[in-house]
Amino acid sequence: MDRKVLIAFSMTVFIWGSAFPGIKVGLQSFSPEHLALLRLLIASAALLVFAAFKGIKFPDVRDIPVILLLGFLGFTVYHAGLSFGEQTVSAGVSSLLVSTTPIFAAILGTAFLKERLSKIGWLGSFIAFFGVALISVGTGNSFTAVSFGIIWILIAALGESFFFVFETNYIKKYGFINFNIYTILAGTVFMLFFLPGLGTELASASTASTLTVIYLGLIPTILPYFAIAYVISKAGAAKATSSLYLTPAAALLISWLWLGEIPTLLALIGGALTLIGVGLSAVKGPKPDQESVEPAKKAT
Repeated sequence: MDRKVLIAFSMTVFIWGSAFPGIKVGLQSFSPEHLALLRLLIASAALLVFAAFKGIKFPDVRDIPVILLLGFLGFTVYHAGLSFGEQTVSAGVSSLLVSTTPIFAAILGTAFLKERLSKIGWLGSFIAFFGVALISVGTGNSFTAVSFGIIWILIAALGESFFFVFETNYIKKYGFINFNIYTILAGTVFMLFFLPGLGTELASASTASTLTVIYLGLIPTILPYFAIAYVISKAGAAKATSSLYLTPAAALLISWLWLGEIPTLLALIGGALTLIGVGLSAVKGPKPDQESVEPAKKAT
């Protein structure tokens, strides 16, 4: 792998991994909804400056409803759900739960895009969700509270899955960076519903929490998407999306160093099963209209 690609890939894994413990620190002073709102407001402000500097044009009017919907699912639902979930679920375990996103995406692709998930893929899905069940049992906290937290995080993963599944055509049209700017701004618009009370929390927030939320808005919400776009352009989508498998390892390590979080053995076993299942679920079946033709002949 090229050195620049490796740096971009490593940066993506580390930064996304740091977001999970960062949310925990932010929640010490902010409510989940205000944390998600402030994070997206900061990201949107930075992206508006970037868009003005680069002269990025507005999307086509006919695409705005879809952009709003995908922004709501990929950013409003994802960030709010993750913030609510991390009230009761540890940062490291949250990252393991978010890694179920590819499974939801595969199932949605099967349901809406007529893609086929292989038998191994379905087996991987069952293994992954069994891992999620073990995580819920092995968190070491109140089962009821953790269960609600896990549901929130799985909702976040589902929202992100819808975003990943249906963004493809629009990325082709607008480009990866432009489309993410549009959808982050769209997701922020929906979060404005929670604006009342944000000023009060900001005034009383600790310096550590405030600086951490600024970091979340400027770094994990923006830079990994730029880095992933670079990796995709140089090494292809397969290597780029493999960051989803390594992010939980980074999150667990950073959570241990930053917060002193040590997951239980059962939660780690569940996390390992989840990641194994996610890997297996990536094995796709043949397309419905696929013919038994050699690749070289298809190209002619």
